[in-house]
Amino acid sequence: MSSAAPGGTQEQGRSEYGVALFLAALGLLVVVQALLLPESRISRGPVGPGAVPIVVGSLLVLVAVFLALDVYRGGRGEPEGGEDVELSGGTDWRTVLMLAAAFVANALLIEPLGWPLSGAILFWGSAFALGSRHYVRDAAIALVLSFGSWYLFFFGLGKLLPVGILKGIL
Repeated sequence: MSSAAPGGTQEQGRSEYGVALFLAALGLLVVVQALLLPESRISRGPVGPGAVPIVVGSLLVLVAVFLALDVYRGGRGEPEGGEDVELSGGTDWRTVLMLAAAFVANALLIEPLGWPLSGAILFWGSAFALGSRHYVRDAAIALVLSFGSWYLFFFGLGKLLPVGILKGIL
């Protein structure tokens, strides 16, 4: 096997153990929650409302055990191959942080500004973080997307997203 370069066998083994741990925890959570379900008065026979969740949770735990055993014995998933993906490159933290900032700004501004404006900030910030430098065009597209989605929710689904400072206008 090759050296433990980024994305190599050592990191890959740790991440696969993490997946196994996540599956086991999820399976245990499902089983515990199924066991805590109240008994139904209208259920007949031995199969109650918790039967399917108990089976699914148990299977999740079983898959987690088999995955952990496979990783322990040296089994590794095959790294993703891609034509247009730089597999040896690291994470672009600047882009991740800018995207996170756009989402946080949306979460903080959705009530005072309303969805049409905070959504536009989210869409424009996401485009900027992902490398677009057409500021005016991106702002116009962001406004069309946010107002369009607001109207789609209002007229299409009957749900009113926050309008914020545009109350009385929309």
